[in-house]
Amino acid sequence: MTDPTLRGLMSDPDLGLRLLTEPSVALDRPLRWVHSSDLADPTPFLTDDLVLLTTGGQFDGALAPAEYVDRLAAHGVIGIGFGTGVRHPALPLGLAEACSAAGVPLFEVPYDTPFIAVARTHAEAIATRAYARRDWALETQRALAVAALRPHGLLAIIAELGHRLDTWVGLFDATGELTGDRATGRLLEPHRRRAIVDEATTMLARGTESARSTAGLQLFTIGQTRRLRGVLVVEADSLDAEARAVITSVIAMAGLAEEQNEQLAAQRRRLHAQVLESLMLDDPTLAQRVLLSFPAAPLIVAITASAPADAFEEWWERRRTERGSKVFLAPVDDGTLICLPASDAPLLDDAAERFGIRIGASDAAELTGFSRAAAQARSALRRGRPGATRFADAAGRSILSILTDDEAALIATSRLSALHDADSDLESTLRVWLEHDARFEQAALALGIHRHTLRTRVAQAARLLGLDLSSFPDRAELWALLQASRG
Repeated sequence: MTDPTLRGLMSDPDLGLRLLTEPSVALDRPLRWVHSSDLADPTPFLTDDLVLLTTGGQFDGALAPAEYVDRLAAHGVIGIGFGTGVRHPALPLGLAEACSAAGVPLFEVPYDTPFIAVARTHAEAIATRAYARRDWALETQRALAVAALRPHGLLAIIAELGHRLDTWVGLFDATGELTGDRATGRLLEPHRRRAIVDEATTMLARGTESARSTAGLQLFTIGQTRRLRGVLVVEADSLDAEARAVITSVIAMAGLAEEQNEQLAAQRRRLHAQVLESLMLDDPTLAQRVLLSFPAAPLIVAITASAPADAFEEWWERRRTERGSKVFLAPVDDGTLICLPASDAPLLDDAAERFGIRIGASDAAELTGFSRAAAQARSALRRGRPGATRFADAAGRSILSILTDDEAALIATSRLSALHDADSDLESTLRVWLEHDARFEQAALALGIHRHTLRTRVAQAARLLGLDLSSFPDRAELWALLQASRG
């Protein structure tokens, strides 16, 4: 098959074309068409990327070859074919030199080779290439359909696409992490890989269906606007219509696969929610019967309230696939519950960093102590800082530190407001009284008031707060309120 390039035309023995200038890269540029004209300025009738055939009639006058060639070169003409023996027995003087200077290949068309034969040969080459590309696209579509039936069908499709395009192909999931990475004999440099990750993350953050070409890469979003499921990346400067049609089908397959995965994920969440109800009763029977890969004890229960559900589940699913880890995720009213083997606890730190969230984690527990572990996880989440907080770390502080929580301060301020409304000195009086172990003599002396006055104030405060300050439990509650109100 003759390639639709000038070199392809030159290689056809039936045409007998002969190159008259030094070879150049223009010989291998895609050739759009072959045209003929003897006009002194044919450029108004020409497109770029074509070869112009001429018998040299324009040189019968005073037209300078250099002026003629420069005009054609500026218009994007790839090469010039000169038909000898029609009007001129040889090349016009200076034409070869002008072509060499402009980098435009000049070739001779023998007298016995009609211009129409050159144009027809090129047209046949274009048609043959088009048929071949259509056959390639059809065969590739079939191969992709077969790949979709393999285990991990989406990754198999990406691998097949890379093989058929003979280039690097990558698939980024909704979190911007590379999940499919197939190359044919080459790997991307780290800096180029980072650039692709940044570009894919930007497209996902934008949230709209789009395609982008940048720095030798073609990027295509997967999914619908505001519901993007990933980005397909192909390493290529450009893609022809057939390659784009194949990629469009891959995007459709990927989108369908992700929609199906989303439906399965919703069903899995409902099932896990029911299993969780049983686990919260400390009965592992249902979990062990229904979920064949439930994490083995000792296990960790963790809770997060701010992770994006879909992306969070995808991240844990990838960890499960890569590490062979067993993890159980279930929706709870205020977030997501995670259960994993205690040996995999460091993954909680990775997840917290990856999503910029807080996670509360329990101590190691048995399945029969699941509800207690879940309560520990909630407590650790409530008192934790950014990142993953273990219950043991949170519980290691004094229990009195709980009184410094914002919620405790709000409650204390509300309860003590009755004292301020009646007498602004009552709160400070009560603090001194309790600091002296509720002894009236010592406290009155410290306050500089009579002990009977102190007794009156304490009795007034007791009525306002609804407490019996002669009993230890109510004195303890008063002390807690005063501690919490200090913030």
